Amino acid sequence: MKNKKLLMLMEIAIFAAIALVLDQLSFKLWPQGGSISLVMVPIACMALRWGLQAGLTTGFIVGVLQMAFGAYILHWLQAAIDYGIAFTVVGFIALVRKPVLAAIEARQMKKLAGYIVLGTVIGGMLRYVAHSVAGAVFFAEYAGDQNVWLYTIVYNGTYMIPAIIFTAIVAVLLFTSAPRLIQR
Repeated sequence: MKNKKLLMLMEIAIFAAIALVLDQLSFKLWPQGGSISLVMVPIACMALRWGLQAGLTTGFIVGVLQMAFGAYILHWLQAAIDYGIAFTVVGFIALVRKPVLAAIEARQMKKLAGYIVLGTVIGGMLRYVAHSVAGAVFFAEYAGDQNVWLYTIVYNGTYMIPAIIFTAIVAVLLFTSAPRLIQR
């Protein structure tokens, strides 16, 4: 029992570091922030491998690391939403963990791919919502005369929707070709 917990904690640290590196290798779209990267793949791996607690913890650590490595912070609450909450909620990919493991056990790769996509969409959309809330509250001046909510949803959608799709494709390719990555 003790060894499993230690293994989980070590993997959380390793995968959070991998996520940070993958985020640095991103395609930056806008000067005000937002990029397309594979930062969510390691969080997904931990969420599917160990469950909700590990997924949320990995996401939280990724957000904290991003703040430490040069985040754009206007206010402590904006930092908490844009980095703490936004990356933590990616761990909700773990909601599909049981069906993912069942699909692996039954060797049903199409079902496995479907559940991975579903989990990625859940975690990615929750992150999208967090970034949109922070955008509407803290970056409203960029909207000008436009509706601030519409502006922030469109703005954040320009990088979050491609990031979710990119993450889903890579996660499906990775985890269907090497399902042992998400099996303990």
